[in-house]
Amino acid sequence: MLMLLGPCMLRSFVLLFKIGNTMPRLGREYALAFAERGAFVVVNDLGGDIKGGGKSSTAADKVVAEIKAKGGTAVANYDSVENGEKLVQTALDTFGRIDIVINNAGILRDRSFSRMSELDWDLINRVHLRGSFLVTRAAWDHMKKQKFGRIIMTSSAAGIYGNFGQANYSTAKLGLLGFSNTLAIEGQKYNIYCNTIAPTAGSRLTQTVMAQDLLDFFKVEYVSPLVLWLCHEQCEENGSLFEVGGGWIAKLRWERTQGAILRHQNQSMSPEAVRDHWDKICNFQNATKPASVHEAMNQLLEVLSAVDIDTGLAGNPTSAVASTELGIPLSAVGQKLAEVEFSYSNMQTILYALGVGMSTKEPDHLKFLYEGDSEFSCLPTFGVIPSQSVLAHGGLSTIKGLNIDYTRLLHGEHYLELYKPLPTSGKLTSRGMIADVLDKGSGMVVLVDAHTYNGQELVCYNQFTLFLVGMGGFGKKTSDKAKNIVAIPNRAPDAVVTDQTTRDQAALYRLSGDFNPLHIDPSFAALGGYKTPILHGLCSFGFAARHVLKHYANNDVSKFKSIKVRFVKPVLPGQTLQTEMWKEGSRIHLQCRIKETGDVVLTSAYVDLQDITDAAPLDRLPETRGLQSDLVFAEIGHRIKDFGPELVRKVNAVFQWEITQGGRTAAQWTINLKSGTGSLQKGPYSGKPDVTFTLSDEDFMKVVQGKLDPQKAFFAGKLKAKGNIMLSQKLETILKDYAKF
Repeated sequence: MLMLLGPCMLRSFVLLFKIGNTMPRLGREYALAFAERGAFVVVNDLGGDIKGGGKSSTAADKVVAEIKAKGGTAVANYDSVENGEKLVQTALDTFGRIDIVINNAGILRDRSFSRMSELDWDLINRVHLRGSFLVTRAAWDHMKKQKFGRIIMTSSAAGIYGNFGQANYSTAKLGLLGFSNTLAIEGQKYNIYCNTIAPTAGSRLTQTVMAQDLLDFFKVEYVSPLVLWLCHEQCEENGSLFEVGGGWIAKLRWERTQGAILRHQNQSMSPEAVRDHWDKICNFQNATKPASVHEAMNQLLEVLSAVDIDTGLAGNPTSAVASTELGIPLSAVGQKLAEVEFSYSNMQTILYALGVGMSTKEPDHLKFLYEGDSEFSCLPTFGVIPSQSVLAHGGLSTIKGLNIDYTRLLHGEHYLELYKPLPTSGKLTSRGMIADVLDKGSGMVVLVDAHTYNGQELVCYNQFTLFLVGMGGFGKKTSDKAKNIVAIPNRAPDAVVTDQTTRDQAALYRLSGDFNPLHIDPSFAALGGYKTPILHGLCSFGFAARHVLKHYANNDVSKFKSIKVRFVKPVLPGQTLQTEMWKEGSRIHLQCRIKETGDVVLTSAYVDLQDITDAAPLDRLPETRGLQSDLVFAEIGHRIKDFGPELVRKVNAVFQWEITQGGRTAAQWTINLKSGTGSLQKGPYSGKPDVTFTLSDEDFMKVVQGKLDPQKAFFAGKLKAKGNIMLSQKLETILKDYAKF
């Protein structure tokens, strides 16, 4: 049931020749070409004339006989295309499956529009459009189950450009293109591809209108190679339109002008304004070429959102927001969102690190992926995760004056600032507020500030810049509360880092809390005009931030201060992100693009680091003051002097302590109770300790004072231990029997 096409294989094939249009020319050529390469062919022809009248089995039988005479396999079917189930059942009964459908049926009933009857209209649409629908629907579920299908729709130049006397025919033919485009979207995740051809070839429809020399030029064998390739397993083309004929093949796509924006502040849009801008509206210089509904809307929004209010171009005051009462959105400023708590363990921080591309393939990533690592840390951009909870569950809809329509909501920009490294586990509280509302003419920008606290201590601040399409017109243009983007330097980047996302990147990142089906469900993504689910913008944001952190701060989270980005285009999982960086002092400018396409996805972005030019060498411990643990270790030192030999006999181990402050190692202590009288040493230990413990100065004091159980601290990620951790039980001797505080 498999046949060769070039070096690869096609599957069992059903070719449906429809009532009277191309047999025995174009349809016959398809059948012979596919059969020659090993396809099993169902040849369908009702045997009618070009106007849809009559019935005969001769045409189909003749082609089947010709295929068999050449050693091929074929069976005839004489049903109308309006009996699509019967056609497909013939394939299933004879060959056991159906892989390819070529909708090739057609008749003509040409008349000028004034003379066209309802029968002329209905018959054309029944054969071309309804027939293609019924046959394809009958095959669709079988293709879905077997995860393979190739469908060809046959349009024409009349459908694309129009033609005198063919209002019925051109309507049906262009309707097939829309049908094909939608099937291409819905079938993508099932490996069902659908394309449309507009052939010019000698057929029973064209032989009455073409001279013989033209018929010779537009031979049918100049069309079938395109059809065979579009049906091949290796062909990834989907949702496209091709003109083909005479040995020439061309792909068509929509094109549109840059257009003109005609709305002015406090003025209605007028027909005179349309007239005065007509040349610009119709100027195809620098035309755009949207390939999907999503691209069409994206380009529209990019143009509208880029309108400079100061030029006088602004929102129409007759819009839904402005027409009620100017200034209503401004009443939202200062209103608070519900306070939310976010509890997490080190598992969430590890999952986030994996979601933004961390991997055990890189040794220096282990500090973000293994809770037992002596430098286990939380990536700075994890700060977006607890803060986004303030927007969850429709939080913005509770704000009076905004009238939020979530179908018009875009995340345009984001700013994150850290005041101290984030804990690897704990409970954080975020408080959100509407910082400001701006009129961008084509829409409204809402600035949402979210402050996140660890207890009473502020740990990070986020600003969400949200764009609401079509809700402008209330007047306020600027804000001193906005964290503005900054243009990248006008020179070649100082550093470039590339990092390939995985096919499962979005599926992994969503587990950190963004469960929008746009990032996982192909059907939902298709509704937005995407061929596959897209990557979260904040995932690309995380990739870019960690590129900067590694290249300019050696993955030292204490060096990270803030990041600001503008989101431009989405990334598809599996594509390669390329982060371009420019260093200017402690500010690292960046932009991020898709390496495979060159498209910029993050722009006008920057990361601010703590003063990296004056930073201490990374192999030196920072000087610290006021560590509470210093007093404890001093007391332990006294106990060792008093009871050293006894402790050595009971414990017989070397313990190293790494005390952190602000996410970095602030002090190291080694308690040597393995030989002699024992000793206490501050600083790095030259030998290999039996056990190494890492925890913060604050948590160390809680453990010593009995306020924090060491086992609970370990499982909560607050206490890290490596080496022979069973020896940790002997610490009780040191901390309780000999060091009473």
